[in-house]
Amino acid sequence: MSSTLYGIPEHFDVIVIGGGPAGATTAGLLAQRGRSVLVLDRERFPRYHVGESLIPAFMRPMQELGLPERMDARGFERKYGGSLVWGNKQVPWQFSFIKGGAHAYAYHTRRADLDSLILDRARELGAYIIEDATVKEPLQNSEGRVTGIRFTVRGEEDMKEATAGLVIDASGQARVLSRRFTDLRWHDELRNVAIWTYFDNCERLPGDEYTNILIEGLDDGWFWAIPIDKGTISVGYVTRSSTVGESDKSLQEHFEAEVAKSTKLKKMLAPGRRSAGFRTARDWSYHSDRFHGDGWVLVGDAAAFVDPLFSTGVALATLAGSVLSKIVDKIIEYPEIEEKALDRYATAYSGFFDEIREFVERFYDRSKYKEFYYSLAQEMIDPDKEREPSADFVTLISGLSGRHPMFNISLDDLVPGGVGEAGAEAGAPSERAESTEAAS
Repeated sequence: MSSTLYGIPEHFDVIVIGGGPAGATTAGLLAQRGRSVLVLDRERFPRYHVGESLIPAFMRPMQELGLPERMDARGFERKYGGSLVWGNKQVPWQFSFIKGGAHAYAYHTRRADLDSLILDRARELGAYIIEDATVKEPLQNSEGRVTGIRFTVRGEEDMKEATAGLVIDASGQARVLSRRFTDLRWHDELRNVAIWTYFDNCERLPGDEYTNILIEGLDDGWFWAIPIDKGTISVGYVTRSSTVGESDKSLQEHFEAEVAKSTKLKKMLAPGRRSAGFRTARDWSYHSDRFHGDGWVLVGDAAAFVDPLFSTGVALATLAGSVLSKIVDKIIEYPEIEEKALDRYATAYSGFFDEIREFVERFYDRSKYKEFYYSLAQEMIDPDKEREPSADFVTLISGLSGRHPMFNISLDDLVPGGVGEAGAEAGAPSERAESTEAAS
């Protein structure tokens, strides 16, 4: 690759495939630590993406990047909680994030704006960014270790190469490396289909629910309604793939018929008008059977994705990116710990994903009352019952169960001369600087 054409070197500490939230967060935090990072994305930002509603756990990595003030300055809509029509007889209820942890709010946002903000911050921190770049294949040495990538740039015919000590696949559902090196495990209980669009001039929820996301359950599925800004609402309908497959209706017909059956949503949409076409996605919940291999590691949707019921996707991706940046930084310093360090990352990440997935699967039982869902959350993250069940519910759906190993991965015993080198328990929390513990 010609370094004079782009003004960048040919070798990096890390190459990140994908400039979305997972990739940009990982790259930005590594660059902040003084590591050389190349990010390649096949799109030119800003670009459209679904997933406009965020949860408080997302604020942790954004604070590390120094971005919350910029989000407010850009006019992102603060999100203080959620309103649900869910459970036995579809009784309305709501929750407030302030009850669940250190972060009282997250945001609703147009993802094009959010993703550009994070990627621009990674660039500002020193990461090299090439957009309109399509990764074609990994480079591998004679032992099969991934040592870099081959890619093309839009409008140019020649193939380019870049090498690195480690390649991170953050390419989302494109799964550039994941597709080559791993298999997916689909979660049959969450094999759903979604159809969504946008409405202008809608009525907002009343009073202190004004900034809430609305989640409204019906007999065969559920709706989201996300107030992206003062005039536009994202509205999506999620149902079982099998339900759609057994019907003569189109997805749009399903959407319109179910809106007519809704209560809160129908009232919100009454004065509005649809301002965009329909988009669809299927089979959203999956899990890669491996999260890393020789010279490569997965983060974000390239690794796993869970049903969007509680808007966990971006938070899970950026939290994992934050944790991975700390681990990779230590691997660069001590290359001999790579396999064991990434094993701990994979185990913790997979466990955190499974905790969210299990809760979502059980929450889909709409025959219960809200107290059941509260108790379910307490059972999962607070078995000693140190807090009220309602607080545990908010903590869990905020992504802030900070005792989880995901937030406390220690590499002390792997680092030469580190505490507990002779036999510390894998993944045990540590008070030393090598711990990846996130601030609450």
